[in-house]
Amino acid sequence: MNSKSLQDLKSLSSKIKNNKELVNKLDDLRIKYTEITEKLDDPNVYKDRRLSNKLHKEKAKLEKPVEYFLDYNQLLIQINETENMIQSDDTELKIIAEDDLKKYVSEKLKLENQIINSLVEKDTNDEKDIFLEIRAGTGGDEAAIFAGNLYKMYMKFFEKNKWTTELLNINEGDHGGYKEVILKVLGKNVYADLKFESGAHRVQRVPETETQGRIHTSAATVAILPIADDIDDIDINPTDLRIDTYRASGAGGQHVNKTDSAVRITHIPTGIVSECQEDRSQHKNKAKAMSYLSSRIVMLEKEKQKATTDKERKNQVGTGDRSERIRTYNFPQGRLTDHRINLTMYKLDSILDGNIEPLLEELKKSTLNK
Repeated sequence: MNSKSLQDLKSLSSKIKNNKELVNKLDDLRIKYTEITEKLDDPNVYKDRRLSNKLHKEKAKLEKPVEYFLDYNQLLIQINETENMIQSDDTELKIIAEDDLKKYVSEKLKLENQIINSLVEKDTNDEKDIFLEIRAGTGGDEAAIFAGNLYKMYMKFFEKNKWTTELLNINEGDHGGYKEVILKVLGKNVYADLKFESGAHRVQRVPETETQGRIHTSAATVAILPIADDIDDIDINPTDLRIDTYRASGAGGQHVNKTDSAVRITHIPTGIVSECQEDRSQHKNKAKAMSYLSSRIVMLEKEKQKATTDKERKNQVGTGDRSERIRTYNFPQGRLTDHRINLTMYKLDSILDGNIEPLLEELKKSTLNK
């Protein structure tokens, strides 16, 4: 192992130790867990069924974070001892210590993610599948091309996670990219991983059509909508719907422009429009469009409710509003900045290649330090 690799490992091994707010929070939870355990050993508490049940629930909630934290502290001791061994003059011992350090750092990073996931407050939608919307915003053709970049980025991320996707609607740009893409994404904890992606994504770069080398700013919006559990339970008056059928356009096989298989459903009271043209069957397109429409209506109602409690939501990463500028992708400098948490990464190529895990983890971490 060369000195640079060793230094990288040492840097990684001290990363979470420097997050004092997170460490303090974990230590507070450890103390609280100990106090609850002692109370449960008290015969008087045991006799009080209501109090006993309450304490048992609190203990169960703290159990995993505290267990991970204790393991984490023990691992830090091992890392520190191993780093000291690396300073040894014994070449053979030094080689063994370097290999052990690499293993311990890998374990620590895994444990760190487990700690974060155990602390993040669970959303009732976290385990749900989603509809992903990507739309070109300001910037004309360049915005559509950027929307295409985001689409490819997410698709690569989905492939790595072995999530499946169903295309509902796609509208290609005039000079590449997409004006709109709507996908259904199915997998484990999809909404939990992607819920912070909603918002306006801004790009700064020199378009291919720019002859004077000037940097242009364009944007695309992303929306993450949890799929409604059962659309039959959602009260939608059939008289409030306008259903139109039309011939599918774009790539799609022999049925394109020959059958009225595409479906557009408009919810008149809200103005929400849902379209699907990706299946050959009009019946299947209608079912998919209704599922998407239902999820949009549910989210609209939730956004109305949340609008009345903005003061309680100041500590959140973001509101999820698509009009909110959340991130800038600067191509000339290879830089990505997430404005909600003041995070800057110089790994733009890697991120656009679907490696968005470090970014998602930082967003999750930010909710713990509030």
